[in-house]
Amino acid sequence: MAGVLPPNPNDPRVIRTRQLILDAFIRQLNVMDFNSITVGDITKAATINRATFYAHFQDKYALFEAFLLDAFTNLVLNKIDTEGPLTEKTLQELITALCNYHETSHRCFKRYDSVALLLEENIKVHLEKLILQLISSSDATTDSNSLATAATLLSWSLYGVTYRWNLEGRSESASELAERVMPLITGGFRMFNPQVSYSE
Repeated sequence: MAGVLPPNPNDPRVIRTRQLILDAFIRQLNVMDFNSITVGDITKAATINRATFYAHFQDKYALFEAFLLDAFTNLVLNKIDTEGPLTEKTLQELITALCNYHETSHRCFKRYDSVALLLEENIKVHLEKLILQLISSSDATTDSNSLATAATLLSWSLYGVTYRWNLEGRSESASELAERVMPLITGGFRMFNPQVSYSE
């Protein structure tokens, strides 16, 4: 509606209502296929009206994106030093955090396959931005196009390795996976930060 301001994101009431909607959505995801969930289902579970829902989210896809960003922040971003350079330790922590993200996401959904593509697209975007930030703080000399390409290669590789680890039943621990794939990753990583030692 024209002239109506969006809710103030710092207002405690707005924060509580947003969390109420997210919690109701998560409960729905535990019992229903994502494609079957309607805004009406969410508002009923959250005990709010539709106008309140639409004041916070454009639709269930925007809500899903917010849910995924919260999950990515809690399970990945909060587990690593996002302000530091990209080191072997950071990469190992990132692999472990991504394994945890996949495992947790898989448990959250009644039918994981109904949201797998949305999950993949979302996490790759956030992961690529994060890795570009980490690489850029490690290397001030390489041109931005090369750094962006490196971020794409690394983020998609990490996503693919951890996704397959989850898909194939997690036969090894996340830390074991990280240790096994590090030699494959660091060979290419040295070209962007040759002065860093990987013998920690």
